[in-house]
Amino acid sequence: MMRISQYVIKHRGLWAGWRSHCFGAPQVLLAAAGVGAFFLLWALGGYLLFSRPQFSQFAGFLPAPTLMALGRLLVDFQFWLSVFASLRRVAVGIGIAFAFGLPLGLLIGYFQRLRTATYGPIQFVRMISPLSWMPIALLVFATFESAIYFLITMATVWPIVLNSSLGVSRVNPQWIKMARTQGATDIQVLLHIVVPASVPYILTSLRLALGVAWIVLVPVEFLGISSGLGYIINDARDTMEYDRLMAIVMAIGVIGFVLDGSIQLVQRVFRWNWVQ
Repeated sequence: MMRISQYVIKHRGLWAGWRSHCFGAPQVLLAAAGVGAFFLLWALGGYLLFSRPQFSQFAGFLPAPTLMALGRLLVDFQFWLSVFASLRRVAVGIGIAFAFGLPLGLLIGYFQRLRTATYGPIQFVRMISPLSWMPIALLVFATFESAIYFLITMATVWPIVLNSSLGVSRVNPQWIKMARTQGATDIQVLLHIVVPASVPYILTSLRLALGVAWIVLVPVEFLGISSGLGYIINDARDTMEYDRLMAIVMAIGVIGFVLDGSIQLVQRVFRWNWVQ
């Protein structure tokens, strides 16, 4: 079949593109001001609350003890083992969700009747909190690890399905019509036109799925496991190491920020311009 679609990938250079978007002088100043305001509000709010005698035992939540605990955490080998364990669970959960969600989303977006038939069930199931599946997961799966994978998958599959189907619905219908007039099958249309055109939406779906998975991760790691960021938060709470607890919370935020920024970087580097 004659190739119907032509696309050009604009690659502005990894460092140049990232620098122009994030590291210009005004952006750096604004970012620094935002971080400074955050720490100022944290310090003032913490001082007003924890300076009271009845709350003095929670002084570990203040910025200075937290930052010192964070420094100790960064050289703690057990902390990094927990980070890698959590990242592995997120990767496996999103991988399973992507393997099921991407084909389903493409088919739903491409076939109108299938989209109509599945709209109700998908909207119903996706509105159920992923944590609501926890008792069922514990009953069905033999290990806690399998249950965690299932819960992360249930939390992340719907952003992938919905954004993938949205990407398909935004494909120029003239491209599809031209392909069909030249004898292209549905599979050829999907592979050569729909999938490449939907790449920006697929990357967005991965970004959304990652954000949801990172939020759900900590509570699901409260299950009977002995590793992961959720586990060490629970351990710090039980031992009343509040500075360490707050340091772990900060570490979770930083790691999530880096992961989200990595996907944004991919989105900026690969900008797809379709030639009609």
